[in-house]
Amino acid sequence: MTKPMSSGLSRRGLLAGAAGAAALAPTIAQAQPAPPPNAQLGAPASTITNPPRDWAPGKPSIYPDPDVIVIDPSFRALVPGNAPIQRVWTGAQWAEGPAWSSQGQYLVFSDVSGNTQYRYIWEDGRVTPYRRPSNNTNGNSFDFQGRQLSCEDFNRRVVRWEHDGSMTVIADSYQGKGLNSPNDIVPHPDGSIWFTDPPYGDRLNEGHPDEAGGPTNPDGKLNPRIGAPDAGVRGGKKRELSTNVYRWDPSGKLDVVIAEEQLPDPNGLCFAPDYKTLYVISTGRGPGDVGPGGQRVVYAFDVQGTSVTNQRLFTDMMLDGVKCGPDGMRADVYGNLWFSSNAPLGYAGVLCPRSAPIWRSAAPSATACSWPRADRSTSFRRRPRVPRRADPGRMVAPEIFNPCAI
Repeated sequence: MTKPMSSGLSRRGLLAGAAGAAALAPTIAQAQPAPPPNAQLGAPASTITNPPRDWAPGKPSIYPDPDVIVIDPSFRALVPGNAPIQRVWTGAQWAEGPAWSSQGQYLVFSDVSGNTQYRYIWEDGRVTPYRRPSNNTNGNSFDFQGRQLSCEDFNRRVVRWEHDGSMTVIADSYQGKGLNSPNDIVPHPDGSIWFTDPPYGDRLNEGHPDEAGGPTNPDGKLNPRIGAPDAGVRGGKKRELSTNVYRWDPSGKLDVVIAEEQLPDPNGLCFAPDYKTLYVISTGRGPGDVGPGGQRVVYAFDVQGTSVTNQRLFTDMMLDGVKCGPDGMRADVYGNLWFSSNAPLGYAGVLCPRSAPIWRSAAPSATACSWPRADRSTSFRRRPRVPRRADPGRMVAPEIFNPCAI
């Protein structure tokens, strides 16, 4: 994989995917239009302006998909022209953490606020509840033995589901202090588990707030035990730790590999295909933070055994003059990074092979992505709550999308 650059992103040209776009020469760079003025009011930036995109099966009826906006012609080598964005499922309150089980041939994902894990079954396309309640599970992954790893916001811990159906607690504290709310998680071939621990789950809608006096409930106006009598019984009662990236060793030892002073509010993380590089997203200020939080950027680190070195900025996530909000990411087998972006509308997916974007989706925003096939040729992302274009006061439930189906 080519070493990522630390400079900001630049727009090298736009090849719009509307019908007839094939007539455009790929070498012609066109002027970049400004983002629509109502981009934050519920009207996603799209090449389809009227009517809004139809997510019914069989749509779109033209190829290439007009909502797949190619910034650099090299993207065409990664995804066939007849690979559209597909909506797989809708109905969650706050969908997160998609992860593919190669053994089971299914995609597991979390409805954090809905307190349920779901499964998308590849063979027949059904989506069914998998674990309910899920302890407000957020991020998920599968280790190299096929066991599911999950980050539980409610219990503020990381767990592993064994093949016999039993559950093992991987980590719920560090040096005697309870974790914040583990968010994203990735396994390493050496058997270790790496995860981020921002405080976003220390709220009523994604877990439970602190006991009175804690950083996320300083004045004690919230009672975390109402409707959740076991809040604080398992997992932390009050936020006690800074936001760190941890490495759990198979021996049971838990170490901080990236401290908050290096990278505040870590969220999504992933390894390069050769596991020599770790990428971590620094997101915005979380509940109970005393500092300013992250700047919605992505950093790269060299992996040196059980630690990391050589921190550098991979991308500032600026595209079209718009500041994107990276949340989750995955690397494909070529070393390309696929990001989900939860803001602004119209920048749901961004592909950066070497810190410069070559693709974005014009569909609404997203927070997580995963690959469901061995060659990682298909990515899944989720759509958050955004107003419908026709009715700014009406909210759309999060949905699961397949933006590059092959």
